[in-house]
Amino acid sequence: MSKSGYYACRDRSESNRSRKNRRLTRLIEQIFDNSRGIYGSPRVHQVLQRGRESCSLNTVAKIMRHNGLKARISRVYWRNPRNHAFFKKTDNLRLERPAASGVNQVWVGDVTYIKLRKRWQYLAAVMDLYSRRVVGWAVGSRRTVDLTQRALIYAIKKREPPDGLIFHSDRGIEYASYRYQDTLKRHGIEPSMNRPGHCQDNAHMESFFHSLKGELIRDRLIRNTSELKNSVKGYIIHFYNKKRLHSSLGYTSPVEYERLAT
Repeated sequence: MSKSGYYACRDRSESNRSRKNRRLTRLIEQIFDNSRGIYGSPRVHQVLQRGRESCSLNTVAKIMRHNGLKARISRVYWRNPRNHAFFKKTDNLRLERPAASGVNQVWVGDVTYIKLRKRWQYLAAVMDLYSRRVVGWAVGSRRTVDLTQRALIYAIKKREPPDGLIFHSDRGIEYASYRYQDTLKRHGIEPSMNRPGHCQDNAHMESFFHSLKGELIRDRLIRNTSELKNSVKGYIIHFYNKKRLHSSLGYTSPVEYERLAT
């Protein structure tokens, strides 16, 4: 570079594009931090568009990559379905009926493992399939009918569903037990279960657990059960239900989706 060219470059004012990219970088870092390091470029781009910020998805991805902003992900502990003949009495009702067109028509539930230091804890959750809103949950040190029933009762008290609601789950013993089935029947809820060998029938709950473990549990030190319960509660109530953008819901949160639907 010539001496005159160096001084010309040094004294030149900042370009419009450079100013815009610098401002975009600040906005993207703020959105990323507000999402707890969870949002990738598609969701960050959606938030920018909501703020009427004009930029392309490729630009967002490039800025995030350049600044080392990488969304957190995690593996899910996959479980094999149980195919005992005892469970075959309950069919998958979701296959026979159209997709949910409103809240409290179809709920799905499942249980997952969370490792706390050297011991396993268990999370049972209930989700409204229409809005992907988690409407009930319970955390415990034992995987029992009591745990799954606590999550169900929490959801029933909170939502007060009408008779005819379908509750879908896998074929775990906690959901097939007589006590759990009696609770469903007492509240006018129809039981539905995965087909034998088709764990993907309950993919929405697996997806939720994948998100929770990747966004809340992974690389985080949780010291005790009380802290785990508070963390799960805060994640579900204040972030997953109210703020987290779901691509399947047109990049809205479950609470916002329900509000727009009404």
